[in-house]
Amino acid sequence: MIAQAEQLLQRGPAVAGSLLPAIFNIFGQWSLTGVQQMTLLGLSNEKTLYNWKNHPEKAKLTRDLLERASYILGIFKSLEILLPDSVLADRWLTTPNDNPVFNGTVPLDRVLAGQVTDLALVRNFLDAERGGW
Repeated sequence: MIAQAEQLLQRGPAVAGSLLPAIFNIFGQWSLTGVQQMTLLGLSNEKTLYNWKNHPEKAKLTRDLLERASYILGIFKSLEILLPDSVLADRWLTTPNDNPVFNGTVPLDRVLAGQVTDLALVRNFLDAERGGW
């Protein structure tokens, strides 16, 4: 896994040019605000977010970004598998969930806590629900 990440980091612009548009497409399907998108990507500067949207190939890939993107893609994939109706899949993050992991709150609150571990927790929860690993 580390070797794969290193290869992706070396290919920077080519990877960023395809990865970020996919991530932003998912964010659009999830109806996330700019601030929410920044939180999930670990950004603190709104200008960077809009630069990445307009020129994704110019984004500097980091291990943190790759890790966050991996979890976001995994969450999206698991939701599409578990809830083949895309409307339901896209709403899952904003639907209150009584599972102890979420304690009656919406899963989006958990991932917006801003830590990579929160993204990992939601992805692992969904992977377990679908019987994946």
